[in-house]
Amino acid sequence: MTITAPLPLPLTFSVDPVVDPALHAQVLDLWVEVSNAGGAVGFVPPVRHEVVRPELLKHLVAMAEGRTRLVVGRDGDGRVVATAFLASNAHGLMKHWLWAYTVMVAPGLQGRGVGRGLMAAVADAARAIEGIDAIRLGCRGGLGLERFYASCGYHEVGRVPGAIRVAPGDDRDDVTMLLRLR
Repeated sequence: MTITAPLPLPLTFSVDPVVDPALHAQVLDLWVEVSNAGGAVGFVPPVRHEVVRPELLKHLVAMAEGRTRLVVGRDGDGRVVATAFLASNAHGLMKHWLWAYTVMVAPGLQGRGVGRGLMAAVADAARAIEGIDAIRLGCRGGLGLERFYASCGYHEVGRVPGAIRVAPGDDRDDVTMLLRLR
């Protein structure tokens, strides 16, 4: 599935692209760049490729097993500038919704509609899966992410105060957001 987004930038979003060495390298580079810019994607800066690579490999294994899907946004030059993963639920009573996680936009493109385009592509990808009624995601409080996701149609459905320890004395809320698709 390919989606061309009508954004200020020419972007193309694809779902389940073939993960060749070039795509692998670009997703890894983006993850390191976002992390080092302070993005809430599982790491605290500074972080190196060697630290992020094992997490990316876990995501890729889940993709190969059919448990996870990848949404990739590329700029007009074909460079990966945005990604998100959609994970299925293994629990039989929760197969009607997906997790969205590791949502990333190149730091230099934030505030230019790329994130909104990515989240629209994520929703479109989820709607295309039979039986999926909602997308759930967790985000780190204190960064304004709740407002961003709310502007994309998500609603806060839960919050655990201080559940994320970024550093000693710097605890953040773990916020759960939900987008109903139907």
